[in-house]
Order: sequence, then C-alpha cells, then structure tokens
Amino acid sequence: MVFDFLKRGGPLVAVERKASAAGRVLAWGASGRVAWSPRDTVSLTRTGFQGNPIGYRAVRLVAEAAAALPVICQDAERRYEVHPVLDLLARPNAAQGRAELLEAVYGYLLLAGNAYLEAVAGAEALPAELHVLRPDRMALVPGTDGWPVGYDYAVGGRVHRFAVSEGQSPICHIRAFHPTDDHYGLSPMQAAAVAVDVHNSASSWSKALLDNAARPSGAIVYKGVDGQSVLSSDQYDRLVSEIETHHQGARNAGRPMLLEGGLDWKPMGFSPADMEFHETKLAAAREIAIAFGVPPMLVGIPGDATYANYQEANRAFYRLTVLPLATRVLAALAHWLGQASGTWVELKPDLDQIAALAVERDQQWARVGAADFLTVAEKRVLLGLPRLAEEE
Repeated sequence: MVFDFLKRGGPLVAVERKASAAGRVLAWGASGRVAWSPRDTVSLTRTGFQGNPIGYRAVRLVAEAAAALPVICQDAERRYEVHPVLDLLARPNAAQGRAELLEAVYGYLLLAGNAYLEAVAGAEALPAELHVLRPDRMALVPGTDGWPVGYDYAVGGRVHRFAVSEGQSPICHIRAFHPTDDHYGLSPMQAAAVAVDVHNSASSWSKALLDNAARPSGAIVYKGVDGQSVLSSDQYDRLVSEIETHHQGARNAGRPMLLEGGLDWKPMGFSPADMEFHETKLAAAREIAIAFGVPPMLVGIPGDATYANYQEANRAFYRLTVLPLATRVLAALAHWLGQASGTWVELKPDLDQIAALAVERDQQWARVGAADFLTVAEKRVLLGLPRLAEEE
C-alpha cells in the first residue's frame, strides 16, 4: 500500500533506481543546447532589422534603391509623361510620396515576404489614395475554393474586414515566392534567421568580452601552508578588492596579474582565438547579405573577392536584386490599378536613367543602332520603347 512505510519500524531504506553511467555527461551536454529566436514576423523584424546592422543596412539598401528608380508609364502605343496613374503614384496619400510608399512596400516584402496596399475609393475610377498596411496585422481569409474572400486587419483589439468581390479587391497583396504556403510569401529574413542569430550572438560575445576584458575567465586556487586551503575573511576581502581595482574593466585590459601567498591561476575558458568568433561573425554577416541579394562588398564586409571592384558589385546588385524586385512590384501594382479603373498601362523601371547601368545601356544602344538588318520598329521593341504613330 501507499502508506505502508508508516507501519514499518526502523530506518527507511532508499528505493533502488537504475542510473546510466553517461547520465551526467548527457545532462551536461543538454545544458548547452542551441536557443534560436522566434520565427514570427515581429520577432524577426526586431532581431534581424532593428537589432542587426547587416540586416538593417541590407534591407534599407534594397528598398531605397528600388524606390528611387524612375518609373515609366506606357501602353502599346505611347509613353506617357502625364497620366492619372503617375499622378496617383506621385502623391498616393497626404503623408507619403511615391518614394516613401514604394520603400515601405519593398521593405515589408523583404522583412515579411508580404506587402499590402489599400485603395481608398474616390470620385474617379482610380483610387483617391493608396496606403501601405502592416503585414503583421493582416490575415488572409480563404474561401472554400482556396482563393481569398477577404482580408482581416487587426489594430488595437479591433478587426476590420476588407471584402474581396468578383474580379476586384480593395487590397493589393504582393507576396514573395513560398514553396509550401498558398497564401503567404517567404521573406529573405526568414531564410537568414539562423545567420542573424549567429551574428547577434557573436556581437553579444564581443560586448561581454569588452566588459570583462581584464577579468580572468577562470579560478584562483589557494594552496595554503600546513594543509590550510581556506582564506581568512581579511585575505578574501583584500583579494577581491585587488581584482576589482586593478584587473577589471577596459582601463585595466592587458594588465598582468601577480599571484602570491600560495595562489594559483587555473584557466577555465576558451580564448577568442580558440573560439574564432570573429570569423564566425563575418561568415554570418556574409550569409545575411547574400540572403537579401546584396553583394557583401556593398555593406562593408571584408574578404569578399567575387567582384573585381565596387562598380561591378553595384551593377550586379541592380541587375540581380533591385530591378527584378521593382519590376515585379510595379507590374502587380499596374495590374491592380487597371482592374480598378479599366485603364490598362504598364509600369516599369526606366533603365535609361539608372546610373549604375549606364555602361551596359550605352553598349546595348550602340549594338542595336548599328544593326542595319533591323527596322526602326524592331529596334524600338528591343530597346523597350513603344511604337511610333507612323509605324502603324
């Protein structure tokens, strides 16, 4: 019975238990398990953008470069210098211009993998205003067929439903490619989350190393005479005072420690050279930059020899990262505005006004212009220009 031990007399006998010889080793190893940061949008933004200089600079570099691109508005017949779509983009709302709006869109795509634009209906066919909504507050509502029937936007405990009607939506949802999710995109920040944790941990290690620059990572062992191994109170207080005064803080970094009176120093930690945390930090920083499509050279990471010079790295940055992102976002925006107004135009970056691509553009114009076997109409198509009136 449960309470039989109360009826027994004599000393209690401990219950025998099986124990593993490696139990203490396993317990010791489990105490050092890896701790990763949360993977939700808010946590990733806090650790990878607000708390990491490489992630912050990479996102700002891509978003600002893409938002600053000149935008072309044209259709199959002509290129417009003045158009209602251009007017709407120039001043999408009372608080933002085109650069601020597009920078927010690109930034949210890089941080969350999703960007949401809200159209405020006006008297004209086009929306009166455009607003960027935070993706961490937005939730897609799928219908029975899997297509969205609405978007729920939660602010301050209240939820507003944006209903999606047939063929038209008040929300423009732009998402990055995600191989396993039908409704939400995968952000570069999620792909770089492990590298962000490693980089932040290395920075924390560096900070702790500076704070404890002259504090030895080990133990002072007292070997007294006549078998005494315990310091007196006065000896202990004096030893602590000496260490705090002369061997702690950045001011005392590198000062040697003189041990006397049977004191012996036993190191208990690894040196920074053994840990190689500096190289680990640089490798993590390079992975973060690569995840965002930014050449490491552009964010000041040394040791990257992929590009011969800064100019080539900048050109590759525009060709491989900025232009594909801007082209995709502007195309989605033009299609969404066309559905609302019934006026179909094409929005795309103006390659002729990008200084980083000036050399490539000059070579292309020279090659196309020297091709005598091409007609004027074919040359204009190759250069991305609309047809002339006399060509029809």
